Amino acid sequence: MNARLAVFAAMLLASLATTLASCSSSAHRVDEPADLIVVNARVTTQDPSRPAASAFAVKNGEFVAVGSDAEVERWRGPDTKRIDAGGRRAIPGLVDSHLHVVRGGRFYNLELRWDGVDSLERGLAMIREQAARTPKDQWVRVIGGWSPYQFRERRMPTPAELHAAAPNTPTLVMFLYSRAFLNEAGVRALGLGPNSPTPRGARYEFVEGGAILHAEPSPALLYGTIGKLPQLSAEDQLDSTRRFLRELNRFGLTSAIDAGGGGHAYPDDYRALRELASQPGLPLRISSYLFAQKQGEELADFERWTRVETLDVDLAAEREHGYVIEGAGENLVWSAGDFENFLAPRPELGREMESELAAVTRVLASKRWPIRIHATYDESISRVLDVFEPIFRASGYDARWVIDHAETISERNIARIRALGGAVAVQNRMAFAGEVFAERYGREAAASAPPLRKLLDAGVPLGAGTDATRVSSYNPWLAIAWLVTGRTVGGTQLASPENRLSREEALSLYTLGSAWISGEERIKGRIAPGQHADFALLDRDYFSVAEEQIASIEAVLTVTGGDVVHAAGPFDGLAPQLGPVRPAWSPVARFGGFARATQSSSTSASTAATGR
Repeated sequence: MNARLAVFAAMLLASLATTLASCSSSAHRVDEPADLIVVNARVTTQDPSRPAASAFAVKNGEFVAVGSDAEVERWRGPDTKRIDAGGRRAIPGLVDSHLHVVRGGRFYNLELRWDGVDSLERGLAMIREQAARTPKDQWVRVIGGWSPYQFRERRMPTPAELHAAAPNTPTLVMFLYSRAFLNEAGVRALGLGPNSPTPRGARYEFVEGGAILHAEPSPALLYGTIGKLPQLSAEDQLDSTRRFLRELNRFGLTSAIDAGGGGHAYPDDYRALRELASQPGLPLRISSYLFAQKQGEELADFERWTRVETLDVDLAAEREHGYVIEGAGENLVWSAGDFENFLAPRPELGREMESELAAVTRVLASKRWPIRIHATYDESISRVLDVFEPIFRASGYDARWVIDHAETISERNIARIRALGGAVAVQNRMAFAGEVFAERYGREAAASAPPLRKLLDAGVPLGAGTDATRVSSYNPWLAIAWLVTGRTVGGTQLASPENRLSREEALSLYTLGSAWISGEERIKGRIAPGQHADFALLDRDYFSVAEEQIASIEAVLTVTGGDVVHAAGPFDGLAPQLGPVRPAWSPVARFGGFARATQSSSTSASTAATGR
């Protein structure tokens, strides 16, 4: 009997303990459950107070808790969406500090992308296939994002090869802002001949029935040629923009700072983004800089824009900091443009540059508009700083300002930028043009172009990006791989060991560093309570994979403001579907965007069609 009583007592105590534990757990549950929790993850928070975690909770578009699985499970309620990360790496959403995202969206559905294609043979086959799908009044166009050194053949196409691939369909293939190639049908469609006018310094080279376009000393010839090609309808531009933003989400990008762009006028060419931003669920936060379009009219443009535009007004219907006008640049005046055609000598800026730039800078400084300016070469940066220094100091200018690119910046000019409170935005342009740069300026110069370590050691705020879609690919992992390895997309080792960054440093530049550029470092760039709930789960662990695999990373889940905007693999189906590509003959409907090395054409087409 005593034994039976002992067993009964033990059972009673166990039951009581379970009840008390349950009551204790319930007592510690939050009053307002989260909208979303993620558990079983390897979380890189970039929050110094808690650098790592396994789980986090999201409510009303913000992170509200970060910690262990048990701590975050307290935020789970009956309507909470729970995601088991399966041990995957979670990172803050990536932020590209220099991406021509609005222009890229406008043209995305028109363009055949060679980004990630590993052979010229395959690229030409894609043109052949796309030509057969393209209506008579349209073109096949490959507009940047590739390097000849990524191909097994390690060379560019010829006009004759383009004619063989597309004998009856006008075709334009552009290599960065250096050269472009037309087939015979393209030359006919544009009505080109030996006497066709070109911008000063540029030229047509008529060969093999087609033509090579040499863009020297500026890309004006290329801008003009693209501008003559057929455009998408307003409705198709909306689909194109929506699809391009989804493509960026595919790689874990949740924010981009738009640098305007040549041949892309404000406000007319921004209508698709404005329409998309007016709808719920904008998948990418965008801060836009206004880019002067016509030489000689820059001052009038900025006088008008600073009068009629209000900065930092959220134009997105349901996304905090979703779409704002951020400031002026990257083109302030055309006379200051030292374009990065490394196939040609460094351009000499005209004597009128200082007076023209000073007039625009005075207007912007008086209105406290943030400024960014394209400057590739140290010689140009010196002259730009000669203009900025007296105006900024006299006006008490305290807005954020940025030098873009800065491949050959000197220690002297790094110190000048630091003293004046500026920043530098770097991109992986050398990953696509590094071999050409090294051939012209030498391997020693290429080893520190740009001098990343010196910029960081000097304490200059530094953001990272791509400068896509024309002078590099929009895939952020190619840029991150370049920061870490110093190798081009063709595998050439350029950066010296001291000019390469750790994986932690590279990720920080692509999140917190870029957020500084747009003045948002306090609200994004970390997985921490109070920050925007922007994050990505990766298909492989960035911190443990071999260096050679970094460039192949993609997101299996991307979340912007608590909304799933991209889902693949085990999370397939969680993101909204996009519907059919418009127009139906778009290259995106057949080939998708960035090419996976192991992806067949049929898989690419299926992926593009479903929008996954």
